[in-house]
Amino acid sequence: MTVLSSRPAQPVDPGLVSIALEIAGRLANDASDVIMATAGRGARPDDETSPFDWVTDTDRTLERHTRRVLTAEFPDIPVFCEDTDSDVVSDAEFRWVVDPVDGTANYVAGVPWCAYSLALIDRWGPVVGVVADPYRAQIYAAARGRGMRANGTPVRLGDQAVSSIVCTEMTRTGPWPGMGEFISRAAVAGTGVRVLGSKALAVAQVALGHAAAAVLDSYHEWDVAGAVALAVESGAAVLDRRGEDAPLPVDGLLVAMPEVAEEVLAWWQAASTSR
Repeated sequence: MTVLSSRPAQPVDPGLVSIALEIAGRLANDASDVIMATAGRGARPDDETSPFDWVTDTDRTLERHTRRVLTAEFPDIPVFCEDTDSDVVSDAEFRWVVDPVDGTANYVAGVPWCAYSLALIDRWGPVVGVVADPYRAQIYAAARGRGMRANGTPVRLGDQAVSSIVCTEMTRTGPWPGMGEFISRAAVAGTGVRVLGSKALAVAQVALGHAAAAVLDSYHEWDVAGAVALAVESGAAVLDRRGEDAPLPVDGLLVAMPEVAEEVLAWWQAASTSR
């Protein structure tokens, strides 16, 4: 069964979208330069006991720069960030969410797999999203109804062969309940599961057609909103744990090529019941 999105497209002022996409792309380029100039070169986290909670000077620098630019350009739109905001609470029509360095443990070690993620969101989900992939010199960008682009080149799922790779990520305390069962079910089906250390890039791989699916048992908006924008605009299915179409589900996230969404969802649901 092919899972297709039933979510209606909610129009947004084209002028706002164009400006937001331009500013977000500029910030992503800035972040990419900073990350490449500093990754693995003496950066030290605040808390060396938990790599899942590391915050570096680069995180703070990029957050300050992002807030300064967005506040100047969009003074009426609040900005929420992983490193200083414990939760996203806002009655505003729009909000920005940013993760300055998604994959900080990789960044500190110099492992070439981390990202900068930024998204403009409304009540229906991401309006604009950008993900900077510094080590591959790529900026992925998308806007509602305008498609997805990788360094300016349009990307649309449909022509690619379905990958035999599925991505997932740990929680802040380690493997998520049922993760071993999920990996086993995927292996029986001839699918390899990869845990690479960046939620944004895990979802982006699906949008690019490199991975068949990404399963995140838990997450925050700033982790994935930018990448979900890419996935929606590239034609991927975005589902919650129950298999319902949702822009940013509150109970886990499945992003998948439509051809395999139902199968991967079944593995996830079965693993969840085995907790």
